[in-house]
Amino acid sequence: MAQDSTASPSTAPLAGKVAVVTGSGQGLGLAYAQELARQGAAVVINDVDQEIADRAVAAIAAAGGQAVAVVAPVGSTETATALVQGAVEAFGRLDVLVTNAGVLRDKSLLKMTDEDFDLVIQVHLRGTFTCAREAYRYFKDNGVAGRIITIGSPTGQYGNFGQTNYAAAKAGIVGMVRTWALEMKKAGVTANAVIPVAATAMTETIPFFRSAVEADRRGEPMPEFFRKDLGFGNAADVAGLIAYLASDDAAGITGQAIGAGGDRLQVFSHPRPVVTEYRDGGWTFEALREQLPAILEGNLQPVGETLPPLPEELRPESATQQS
Repeated sequence: MAQDSTASPSTAPLAGKVAVVTGSGQGLGLAYAQELARQGAAVVINDVDQEIADRAVAAIAAAGGQAVAVVAPVGSTETATALVQGAVEAFGRLDVLVTNAGVLRDKSLLKMTDEDFDLVIQVHLRGTFTCAREAYRYFKDNGVAGRIITIGSPTGQYGNFGQTNYAAAKAGIVGMVRTWALEMKKAGVTANAVIPVAATAMTETIPFFRSAVEADRRGEPMPEFFRKDLGFGNAADVAGLIAYLASDDAAGITGQAIGAGGDRLQVFSHPRPVVTEYRDGGWTFEALREQLPAILEGNLQPVGETLPPLPEELRPESATQQS
């Protein structure tokens, strides 16, 4: 969990490094930026709201860190260029990019408009692409063994009702990371995806997580069921992984999707076939009709994330009855 003060300059793992964190004015992004600063990095805060960005910069400075703000919506090449330039102009270099900026427009398929879909893809997927491209260009041109840390989601791994746009973007981000790990290896640049599970503005509205979110808001520990069984915690529980992947210690880690939340850490596998069958002459419709049901039996893959039952004492209705 993140501390209130920065690490000693002589021992800070990220001393001398400079990081850009998109969407870091508040929430998870701010927690990432604060932890990077605590570990010694100078940070470029990014948000679309000047006041929010300024508050984030002030909070980092008050804790003994260094930060500046670049206020711009993520997605365009112009913003990506401004973020890299902002780091170089303020601190002389760039070493780390964390692509956290995001937006939600949740609706089921028939209710989702073109605008709903395009906006989420623009910010999450295109924004990750444009920012990573500009950061990698800087890393390669300047011989920097940089770190690109993207933010995925359980929705991108499993799917989730009402999130066609978000699932597509987050799954696409992990796909890009696997490709970038190949393309950037020779330059010594790593690219990884972090899959956070934490209390956010979105999870606050979900009754299943209410008791955990309310405990966190009161400054109390979340129930063990959430922290262990669900791997659900607060933003600070994810921030340590961000800082670690930004460090020299993580030079050999690339192309990975790593989940963090509460007391749990997970390494996600890459998609692999679960069964392989061959048939001389290929698979005709008639052959599939005859053999595919048996092949699929026991091998159909689940969709969506299956959560364990919420203990009785943590159910929202129980809390209501007790109050």
